[in-house]
Amino acid sequence: MSAVATSAGEPVTALGFTLQELQWASWLTTVDAATATPQQLAVLDESTPSARTSPYYLTLLHDVDALRERSRLFNAVMYGQGGLPRAERELSTVAVSRVNGCPYCASVHARLFVQLAKDRDSAWRLLDEGVATPLSPRLRALVDYAVALSATPPSAGAREIAALRAAGLDALEILDATHAIAMFAWANRLMQTLGEPVYPD
Repeated sequence: MSAVATSAGEPVTALGFTLQELQWASWLTTVDAATATPQQLAVLDESTPSARTSPYYLTLLHDVDALRERSRLFNAVMYGQGGLPRAERELSTVAVSRVNGCPYCASVHARLFVQLAKDRDSAWRLLDEGVATPLSPRLRALVDYAVALSATPPSAGAREIAALRAAGLDALEILDATHAIAMFAWANRLMQTLGEPVYPD
């Protein structure tokens, strides 16, 4: 797939995928953190250190209870101790975001994978060439599982689990992958329904 270089120094694919840092613009009016209630501010601070300035979190803040539960789930799934290595959780979400056509999520989590795994090549090829790009056996099994579970959940079954086990993943790692993949299959759709990515000039 052809890619075009930008002033940010990172190429962008024809479908908009990139390793450069993107912004996100809400199609809805966001909550103003300066006038937010104490309850709203508490939920933002519980979510992530950057939540008070994030258009996405400030959009979700319209429903305080839903954002609280969403943030707790996200933090438990992505940052939980043990199980699947953090880098592989990130790569699983990149595969989901690639399938679902969510360049913003793919960019965020591809950059985190690169940072954690020191493997820019795999991340970029997944963004540029798609989910069928050649990968190591372990990453291939994770990506195939993410694709099956994202596109048509009932199609992810015994074959994909056997491939994960053959690649060395144990039961807890497979469960962690399942949680990350399932959460992002939902999160991509939510983000794309509420706004759009913004590319640097």
